Amino acid sequence: MNLLPLPRSVQNRPGTFRLTGRTPVIASPDLQPLAASLARALSSGPDPLPLGTGSPDLPAVRLELNPEITEAEGYRLEVEPGGILLQACAPAGLFWALQTLLQLLPVRPLLPVTIDCVRIQDAPRHAWRGLMLDVARHFFPLEDIKRLIDLAALYKFNVLHLHLTDDQGWRLEIRSWPKLAEVGGSTATHGDPGGYYTQAQYRELVAYAAGRCMTVIPEIDLPSHTQAAIAACPELGGISKHAGLYTGTEVGFSTLDVHKEITYRFIQDVLGELAALTPGPYLHIGGDEAHSTPDTDYIPFIERVQEIVRKLGKQPLGWEEIGKARLLPETVVQYWWNETVTRQAAAQGNRLVISPARHAYLDIKYDAATRLGQDWTRSYVEVRDSYAWDPLSVLPGLPPGQILGVEAPLWTETIVSRDDMDAMFFPRLCAIAEVGWTDAGRREWQDFRRRLSAHGPRLTSLGVRYHPSAQIDWQNEA
Repeated sequence: MNLLPLPRSVQNRPGTFRLTGRTPVIASPDLQPLAASLARALSSGPDPLPLGTGSPDLPAVRLELNPEITEAEGYRLEVEPGGILLQACAPAGLFWALQTLLQLLPVRPLLPVTIDCVRIQDAPRHAWRGLMLDVARHFFPLEDIKRLIDLAALYKFNVLHLHLTDDQGWRLEIRSWPKLAEVGGSTATHGDPGGYYTQAQYRELVAYAAGRCMTVIPEIDLPSHTQAAIAACPELGGISKHAGLYTGTEVGFSTLDVHKEITYRFIQDVLGELAALTPGPYLHIGGDEAHSTPDTDYIPFIERVQEIVRKLGKQPLGWEEIGKARLLPETVVQYWWNETVTRQAAAQGNRLVISPARHAYLDIKYDAATRLGQDWTRSYVEVRDSYAWDPLSVLPGLPPGQILGVEAPLWTETIVSRDDMDAMFFPRLCAIAEVGWTDAGRREWQDFRRRLSAHGPRLTSLGVRYHPSAQIDWQNEA
């Protein structure tokens, strides 16, 4: 079975189950929304499978909450000649069971369809399985992000980190500072069209993600990467060798004036509106590449912004550089390049999200011939590079409990379209999915590349223009 990510236990059993357009999906009233989603997903036509709440004698697909399954996102999936049973202790586990069930079906299922009997018991290794999309360098319509959420959910990602602001663009409506979006959102890298999300659109996106068991984490990058904000609101002052709106790709040249009280009123207003829009527990405050902000200014700035986030009822999250400051116990640090400052954060006891650039940065080219992407890491990130690493071994010596999980960022200096996004995320995102979900001792490259090869036709059927990596013997698309 070509399942991605690899489940914890798969036991093949004799027999088959025949799924037809009349097979009911049975669930208790509180699980009906999830049952309805399953009924739509399993149907090969315009009409979903019928829904029910009882226990009919005829074969059925059943969803059940089972408190004996103790892991929060764990599940059991059983296919037997008499029906299909999905069990978990919480709806998230049932949703991941559904994603596994969909992978048991043919790429283009036409009911009725026969499914081999199997028993799967599964749970994730890491609680944080994320991807990041930079919408600041280039703006992407809401529908593109919803599609990305659906694709990521198929591979059991549960975090979407949105990099909403940078030097090249401000992408979220802030009602107390309207020029941020109206002016700061008007540009993109290389002078391409800008854009921004209204607060209604952002709420819609957050709700859409939540319906797929995914938490949205918004990032407002501070105090650097702020040229769009400074151009829109010059009263924020700061230092920048570029005047006005900026569409280049240089980093670290901008900074807010951290000595002005209006800067902190601005941050309070922006993060306050964002906290009200975001039901998830985290606000990402950036903190990276603040080359124009000396540590004597940077450290007290980060400490003050953390307090603002905490008073808003959220947990601060920032890139590894914030490890130079005194961190709140609940602050989460995202490692990407600098082991020294990351260990400063770890020494304070703070938890980490692991995003090593040489493995997880999906804006880095696959190889020298790749049309899109960057190579500032002085190395390439092929599929095997995204697969052959262990989040618990990247920073040797840290307690495993300090590692929340993994995240794969896509920075968009060179990414301007949905097809570009597809090519850089896929198939490497499938590799990151398995790194985040499957125990390291069960992962093996040759087995993974065999299973991944079967997902070429599946991705194609979903309209994904993936990169045809030469490391994978792709199955015939026909």
